Amino acid sequence: MAPNIVIPPVGSCRLVSDLPEFSPEFRARLRDALREARYDADGVVDALGGAAHAALGRGEPEPAYRASRDAGALGTLIRLFLLGSTESEKAVADALPLDGSLETGLIRRTQDGIRAALDLRPHGDEDSSWWVLSDLDSDVLGGPVSEDHVLGVGHASLSLIRATSRRPVGSLLDLGTGNGVQALHASRHAGRITATDVSERALALAKATFELNEVEVELARGEWFAPVARRRFDQIVCNPPFVVGPPRVDYVYRDSGLGGDDASALVVRQLPSFLTEGGVGQLLASWLHVEGEDWADRVHRWLPAGTDAWFVQRDVADPGLYVGTWLRDAGLDPRSPEGRAKAGAWLDWFAENRVEGIGFGFVTLRRTGGTPTVVCEDLRQAFDDPLGAEAAGWLDRVDWLREHHAELLDTRFTVPDSVVLERVDTTTDEGWQTAVRRLHRTDGPGWQHEVDELATALLAGCRGALPLEDLLELLAFAHDQPVEALTEAALPVVRELIRHGMLQPVTGTGAGR
Repeated sequence: MAPNIVIPPVGSCRLVSDLPEFSPEFRARLRDALREARYDADGVVDALGGAAHAALGRGEPEPAYRASRDAGALGTLIRLFLLGSTESEKAVADALPLDGSLETGLIRRTQDGIRAALDLRPHGDEDSSWWVLSDLDSDVLGGPVSEDHVLGVGHASLSLIRATSRRPVGSLLDLGTGNGVQALHASRHAGRITATDVSERALALAKATFELNEVEVELARGEWFAPVARRRFDQIVCNPPFVVGPPRVDYVYRDSGLGGDDASALVVRQLPSFLTEGGVGQLLASWLHVEGEDWADRVHRWLPAGTDAWFVQRDVADPGLYVGTWLRDAGLDPRSPEGRAKAGAWLDWFAENRVEGIGFGFVTLRRTGGTPTVVCEDLRQAFDDPLGAEAAGWLDRVDWLREHHAELLDTRFTVPDSVVLERVDTTTDEGWQTAVRRLHRTDGPGWQHEVDELATALLAGCRGALPLEDLLELLAFAHDQPVEALTEAALPVVRELIRHGMLQPVTGTGAGR
């Protein structure tokens, strides 16, 4: 089915002449050429081999140059688009429709041959492969990028892809689509996709990406949620311009013009009102760590009523490191006069606003008619499993807790096989004594919980045979504890372990005995 892509007019705006406009005939020829060369996610890995592909990901291109020498048309495309090499006109003509690629601005002639004018690279997951168009990065350009630079598929984009739930939905909004990669992944589980951006250039490149991949997307231009006013969606994904600092716009892809963490706050505040009942929003966000203030209190204040929220902090950066990282990201040398001036103004702003660190992480929001659950937690350890499935499971477990809040004591529980108990013992005059008991979940994000002796004994009894109330009574009797006090102390722990998938209600028998 041919893509149906609509860009509603914004004032008198139009796509300017230096932006790609792929005719149906050209994109069909280009698509055929890319497929014939096997310029896709698997084909590139096969041609380069695992070691050279990994080296390329580390910014070490020489192994990829060597591996691509005997790869024919695929090698030409790898060197042209992935390595930023200059290739002969004949070699490019053997790999691409040359005239059309020059006319659309995909490639350009130089004195020495042909170079890429846009970044065109394969991107895929376990089941799909696409091509993503974006602007050339600062390494290929040899200098800073332009203000309207359209970023490629970077670490932030990949982390949001992995943190997004892929359960089927009827409608999805990709807010701030950039190069369109979030919408590409959404095409596998969403019936209808709308993608917005404030950048005219981003929309033009996303349009070309969607057309090339034959993915049907509605595109709309405007700031924040203005293009979709009075509409609601089953799911919203957003990789906003979350860089925090002075209120300025050096680069549209990362700077909002709002000061501090106001861009993240704006999205969190407004997003739930554009969700259907039970709809889910997932985004990347940054928040300030201000002297004398708990970051969890700060982000909690952003939330509107009737919203379940899960804030997962993945990192906290020192202000100096943060500024240097983003200067290099844009191709600016922090040692240059311009770099030092920008860094100085940035660090002055942090100091004036008592900023001690910058938190970064994922936010999952859900519009709910019940009493909302809000949890803010750190998850800075490394883990391999995608967080998207965990976020969906977290919402399910929150639903279960809300529905069975009054029945916890009547419920039978089991500890999943993926949960193990670690003990750390120290020597004493009387021999070994357990100093630390720590639960580990060995799948998902690898949650950890330190537990005391009584909690350890309680969990050992969670075999699905007795309800929680009976276990607590037995535990209180065995340890000579008041059952009421033990129950009061145990219930918050039980709820947290349920939310983290470390304690599961027995299914198929109801919540009762």
